[in-house]
Amino acid sequence: MPEGHSVHRIARQFDRNFVGKTMSASSPQGRFAEGAAVLNGREAVSVQAVGKQMFLEAEGDVWLRVHLGLYGAWDFAGDILVDPTIASANGRMGQTNQRGTVVDDEILDDAGENSLASIGAPRRTRVHVRMSEQTKGLADEGLEWPPPVVGQVRLRLMTDITAADLRGPTACVLQTPEEMLASVAKLGPDPLVGDPAQNEERFVEAVRKKPTVIALLLMDQAVVSGIGNVYRAEMLFRQRLNPHTPGREVPEDIVRSLWHDWVRLLAIGVETGQMMTMDDLSPDAYRAAMASRDDRHWVYHRAGLPCRICGTEIALEEIGARKLYWCPRCQA
Repeated sequence: MPEGHSVHRIARQFDRNFVGKTMSASSPQGRFAEGAAVLNGREAVSVQAVGKQMFLEAEGDVWLRVHLGLYGAWDFAGDILVDPTIASANGRMGQTNQRGTVVDDEILDDAGENSLASIGAPRRTRVHVRMSEQTKGLADEGLEWPPPVVGQVRLRLMTDITAADLRGPTACVLQTPEEMLASVAKLGPDPLVGDPAQNEERFVEAVRKKPTVIALLLMDQAVVSGIGNVYRAEMLFRQRLNPHTPGREVPEDIVRSLWHDWVRLLAIGVETGQMMTMDDLSPDAYRAAMASRDDRHWVYHRAGLPCRICGTEIALEEIGARKLYWCPRCQA
């Protein structure tokens, strides 16, 4: 499932490429035809991400709420102005040719996790992408416009130079301003939204009052926004915290450390596009980690392999219908 960093990256791309512009909207798949008709011809006013959900405001007090769920993704095509706060995996802005092929020494993730062409559930993308800081015309580049529809596209949003295709979302709905605010109110704190101090206190209070085990609380979007299976496993290991500890039994200083770690890891994820959770790597190890998820995490996806710290076999179990990876010794 795309986690919070991906959704913030998507929102920043929409802010850079759609906000302030008139959109054309369609539903090639047909499942969002009525909603697309409402959005068609309206100007994009603002966009924000909260946890795993994105809210795009259109003129006339109309909000588009999108939850990517397990398989959703946005594919961008055309002229894409890259948000300057989003770097490539080696700290540089991505530079691509017309086919999206990297022409500098950017480190690419083998699963496409840091792709700016398709953000969400990792997938191979066939869209034509040119990322640039200066908008240029399309006709002289020989690109097909509008780009052909590939696969099941729930919603296509377009300006005169940029297209965004939504595939496989769990939710794609229009809301009134009141409904949008109600949706946000149901979500736990997000480090990139609202007051930092208040966010921390909300998280600490929510965790410390519940008997639910911490492994489930971190995945509860009403407790904290944006954490998914990868970040959950890695954050618990980084705190050497047993995932079965009830929230109210986790010491307050550890709960606060979990929050501070989430603040840090989310920022790294937004910047690089990858869920990097290992620290103090050598330059070679860092490049390997940026290129491959298997070299990027302490415990996630390492069931049966030796713990990187103590050598104990990493355990895998199912909790809350999701896979949990942890070290029985380091997190005893």
